[in-house]
Amino acid sequence: MAQESLKRSLTSRQMQMIALGGTIGVGLFMGSASTIKWTGPSVLLAYGLAGLILYMVMRALGEMLYVDPSTGSFAKYATEYIHPVVGYLTAWSNVFQYLVVGISEVIAVGTYLAFWWPNLPQWIAGIVVVVTLCIANLTSVKAYGELEFWFALIKVVTIILMIVLGLLVIVFGVGNHGHPVGISNLWVNGGFFTGGIKGFIFALSIVVASYQGIEVIGITAGEAENPQQNIVKAIRSIVGRILIFYIGAIFVIVSIYPWDKLGTIGSPFVETFAKVGITTAAMIINFVMLTAAMSGCNSGIFSSSRMLYTLGIEHHLPKVFTKVSKHQVPYVPVITISAGILIGLILNYSLPALLHTSSNIFVIVYSSSVLPGMVPWFVILISQLRFRKMNQNKMADHPFKMPWYPISNYLSIAALLVILVFMFLNPETTVSLMVGVVFLIVMTAIYFIRDRRLNGATANQARQAVADSEDETEVDE
Repeated sequence: MAQESLKRSLTSRQMQMIALGGTIGVGLFMGSASTIKWTGPSVLLAYGLAGLILYMVMRALGEMLYVDPSTGSFAKYATEYIHPVVGYLTAWSNVFQYLVVGISEVIAVGTYLAFWWPNLPQWIAGIVVVVTLCIANLTSVKAYGELEFWFALIKVVTIILMIVLGLLVIVFGVGNHGHPVGISNLWVNGGFFTGGIKGFIFALSIVVASYQGIEVIGITAGEAENPQQNIVKAIRSIVGRILIFYIGAIFVIVSIYPWDKLGTIGSPFVETFAKVGITTAAMIINFVMLTAAMSGCNSGIFSSSRMLYTLGIEHHLPKVFTKVSKHQVPYVPVITISAGILIGLILNYSLPALLHTSSNIFVIVYSSSVLPGMVPWFVILISQLRFRKMNQNKMADHPFKMPWYPISNYLSIAALLVILVFMFLNPETTVSLMVGVVFLIVMTAIYFIRDRRLNGATANQARQAVADSEDETEVDE
């Protein structure tokens, strides 16, 4: 198989940290302000419900990965178990999502570096970061995995510290003159559900988006050591850890600070560290957000380059995208994605000047990645339904089957559809959702136009072969 040309060298600890790093982003460190604004403290339930959907998606993916741990994973499953156009859309959705996320993270890096070097042009910092991460991804998959491990570890340690320090403030009053803060902020200031059901579901759509990236663990499957053992181990532990980190951190934030005052205090992480006497809090959190941004870009280059490789394997891109280096890395996809991030970085700084506008054009583009980012989740849940029927003979001894199949699939799909409907109804997310819809329609049209041309060319070749055969027969006679 063509996928075997990629080297299996990612360890279990690297895979778990890659999934954590891909999911825990800069948004959490800035306090998830928009979600808390819409629904108040009940955002905790939103993270819990989204986490349940996430768990079902990952269990469905894990069941398929155990049998077929391939590079491209869910895009490949979409092609095999749904339709080739769905596999095509899934791969391109992943490329689009991570390209956009990669650009945004590089822009963020420039902002965070300005904390220490205010005179350093932000675009120069961005170029240095992209080139560095590109080289790391070209070196070997193990180098990527190790870099991502340490990036993610910094975020995880910071969140654990935040939760521990926050609990000290809540329970023992550390940093609050010995007066425990308690958890009354969860229900005062307007109650637990401050935005009602509508506000809750509006917040849920953004919460779901914050979990996007965990499916990157499926893309690592084709390059994992002992894939069956490590994939099961990683998926079993990863969802619980993410829920603890997200819900734990948000619980601390909405308990210590009145939810309606969060927009005025800056980063709750900085404030919490400062409250217990850590005077360098701003510097620490700025460093953590810098590594978080680099981690996001690093994961983006890895994930989207493997999808370009998969598209090459399936003949949707030129054969050059399937070539691997002596380190067994698909170097053309890695360089292509890195170049795309650089172009996006340059456009972000140049377009406002050229169009004489101060607005950040990239905000709309970035938020438009939410729908393409949800495509793999739908695909995983739907593919697993067909996968189970077609692989009944492998289910008897399967140690990691999807729980409550198929009801869990249908309920998760229904929940995601409800979230999309409310994204359309929410004025703050309507435009971004429609940009995502347009992207999917355009890519679908490109697929069928290309498919028709290829079929037409094949038919013409067949007719020409028949005509040539008839001419030869006439000459012989």
